[in-house]
Parts: sequence; C-alpha cells; structure tokens
Amino acid sequence: MSQPPTSHGRAPSRLRRRPTAAQAPSRRPAAASAPSRRPARATPSAQSALDAALAAALTAPRPGASTFADLGLPPLLVEALRRRGLEQPFAIQAQALPDGLAGRDVLGRAATGSGKTLAFGLPILARLAGHGAHLERRTGVDSATAQAVARVPGAPRAMVLVPSRELALQVTANLAPLADRLGLRVATVVGGTGYAKQIDALTRGVDLLVATPGRLVDLIERQVCRLDRIEITALDEADFMADLGFLPVVTRLLAMTPPHGQRLLFSATLDRGVAGLVETFLHDPAVHAVAPATAAITAMTHRVFVVERDHKTQIAAEVAVRPARTLFFVRTKHGADRLAKQLGRAGVDAAALHGNLAQNARQRVMAAFAEGRTRVLVATDVAARGLHVDDVDLVVHFDPPADHKDYLHRSGRTARAGNSGTVVSFVQADQMTDVRKLQRDAAVDALVESVAPGHHAVREMGASGLPVVPQTPRRPVGAAADDRGGDGPRGRSRPRNRSRRPRPTA
Repeated sequence: MSQPPTSHGRAPSRLRRRPTAAQAPSRRPAAASAPSRRPARATPSAQSALDAALAAALTAPRPGASTFADLGLPPLLVEALRRRGLEQPFAIQAQALPDGLAGRDVLGRAATGSGKTLAFGLPILARLAGHGAHLERRTGVDSATAQAVARVPGAPRAMVLVPSRELALQVTANLAPLADRLGLRVATVVGGTGYAKQIDALTRGVDLLVATPGRLVDLIERQVCRLDRIEITALDEADFMADLGFLPVVTRLLAMTPPHGQRLLFSATLDRGVAGLVETFLHDPAVHAVAPATAAITAMTHRVFVVERDHKTQIAAEVAVRPARTLFFVRTKHGADRLAKQLGRAGVDAAALHGNLAQNARQRVMAAFAEGRTRVLVATDVAARGLHVDDVDLVVHFDPPADHKDYLHRSGRTARAGNSGTVVSFVQADQMTDVRKLQRDAAVDALVESVAPGHHAVREMGASGLPVVPQTPRRPVGAAADDRGGDGPRGRSRPRNRSRRPRPTA
C-alpha cells in the first residue's frame, strides 16, 4: 500500500541518489576520454515505489495558490509573467513550483502542452536570481554587476537538457525574456548550426544553458564548456531522450555536474531506462503528476479515414485547403518533401519540416507556420515532440505512426492548453489491424469511415476551422545567423577535419 501524499500535492518517494566517486564532477576539460556510463536499471521495488508515488500524486490535494505571486516567486518574475499575460499557474506549475523553489529534486509527469517549461524554468531563474541577490547584499553592487561577478567563462550555473533543437529553441523563447528581466544570460547550444556563436556566448559567460546532449558534449570536448559549477539541472522529455538513445550521453553529462546539485526531471513516461536515470541522479524527489500520458486525448476528436493508396494525396489536398492550420505527419524525410510539393501543385501553400533541413531553414519553416504565412506543415516525427504552435486544431497522420506513443505525441500537437482539436488517420485497408491495436493501446476510440475524393466527410473537414490571420515575420528566439557546418543525418554539425566516435546527437 502506498503512503499518503504529503503537502503541495507531492507523494513521498523511497528513491535515493547514491553519489559515487565516478559521479563526482570531472576535473578534466575534455569528456572524450571519460567512459560512457549507463543509468542503473531500476529495481522492481524502486519502480513499484515510483509508480505508487505517481499514482498518489494524481489524487493528492492540490495546493491553494491561485496566482504565481502566491507561489513565492521573486517580484520581478511575477511582474515579468504578468506582462506576458500569465498570472494563474497551470496545475503542474502550481504543484511543482513550491518544491522546486525550496531546492528539492523534482520528478514531474504531465501531458504535453501542460506548462512544463515554466514548471522547471521558474525555479531555475529564481535560484539564479537569488544567487545574484546574495552577492548584492554581500558586496553592495547592483544586481546586473552581481550576475557578471558570478559568471565564469565557459561555466554555466544552470542547465536544461532537451532532446531536440526545436524544443531547445522553444524553451529559450519561453525563458529568455524572463531571464532578461532578472539580468540573467541564457544561451542555446544545438546541432545543425555553426559553432562560432555558441562558443562566443559561452566565452562571454552564461547563467543558464539550454542544450541538446550531442552538441554539448562536442563543446565540452573542445574545452569551451565545463559543468562543474552547475547548481541546478532540468531534463525535459526524458522519455524521448531514451527513445533516441541519448541516455548514456545524458548520464555522462549529469556525472560532470556536482553530485548534490538540484535536479528537475520531467517525462511523460518512465520506461526505456528513464526510471533508472531517476534512481541514479535524483535524491528523495518530490513527485508530481497531473495527468497520465493519455489524458490529453479526451480533448481530441479522433477519426480514421480508410483510403485507397492511390487516393491518399488527393484526399490530403482536399483536407489541406481548409483555412486553419493543419499539421500532416509522414514517416520519412523524402515523404515530407514529396507531399509538400504535391500539395503545392494542388494549390496549397505547404512546407516540409525534417532533419535534413539546415537549422536556419527549419526555423524559417517553423516561423512561417507559427505566424500563419504557411497554413500547412508536413513533418516527420522530428516535430512530434516539443513543437508548440498556437491554434493547431487538426493533426493528420498521413502515414500511420510506429506505435501508440508516437500516436500520442504526434496527436499532442493539437488540443493544447485546454483547447480542443481533431486528429484524423489516413489508413489503408491492410493497415487497419495495426492501427486499431495502437489506438487501443493509446486508449483512443476513433470514428472509422471509408472515404474517397469528394466524400462529404472530406469536404466537411476541408471547410473546418477558423481562418488564420498572418502575422508580421519576426526572427525566432535563439536563431543563429551562422549556419556553417550543415545538418547531418542525425542533425549534427561537424567540422570536416575532425574524426571521432559516432554518438547520438540532436
């Protein structure tokens, strides 16, 4: 029987981190020679304790705070949030912020679009700002000078690890304006862009570093970054990192940080090694869960269009003429380019998003879609995680996803932040058995109907949604002007004259 939840909606956890000498921060400037450490596998008892804690957190009493001010955030942060129209925290924020602000390790599980970025970002900014305030009281210098005194070139004080470039840029877009109000510097290091600007930012001194694992390891190996001054670390989308094979790299990076630093880990699920990561690096974490991974599907209408193979593209074009934003998911990069061109020939302004695009090109595509200058985006699964665009009310699985987790994460690009949305899957007759299974695993009950070009259901979908009003173009936060080095097949920029062991990168 699980123990009763404690205050602030958190449940007690029997998980412990046991620092070892191997986990002490590395004194070597380069990480290449350090052996790759895999996270320990969670024992059955530890996994059971974790599951029980998460189950208890779901039914625990919710905190009474109704505004960000009630949660104890610094006044400057409260004011910065208010100016952005944010005064009332989402559920995961209201639950996790008190523990994060108190310096506890936090394990959070929440559905996509639930506000996780601020749930881990605000404790980071508050902690960094408090450090500057401490210097101000001690030395009598102003806050901005205090922050400058606290910075050491190449040694950030806080770190956010994310699995994809898109998510890194979106985390930066959310946190950088708030950090600026506190006199804090935020830098983003991701693959697919040139090294020069990222190295320059690190050399000038950074308070918060938002990074993808592969590029961060590259910069550590180049001796321009070290992690021995990290006070607080956040891992977002930890389960997706596991899916991509990043956990050995993430483990190496965490082992380079001080062993008793604060850790905040957010993940939709705890399988594929994530529970072992929690057991290894989180110490007595406060556990918070606002919804299971499948909860967001209740805000979506799920439909299946059974189609003939030769009719798929024409039906897609009839759906894509709708006046609202539409996001199509396909299986391959070539398929994304092909469908975008086919839709273009049918008179639909569509763009493709996939890993073979250089980072600046990906940012331009995303900006055009977010600003309404392009209404239709055709994406591979690179966009299924971390992609957030307001008012996407239709997701189309042009190609069926690989499994129910991919179905949920693709579908999660709609029905975000309390809004509703529609998800439709194009399925050929010979794919129905597999699709029914993955939808059953995802707890989805979909309306199934056979359609052809001109079918009333297709025409109805093609006329649905509110018209998108294009916005004025703006430069994406975190965009890099220098795109030397290109974007390799795993989204990595490499110097041509260097050879090293391949590793998963973002």
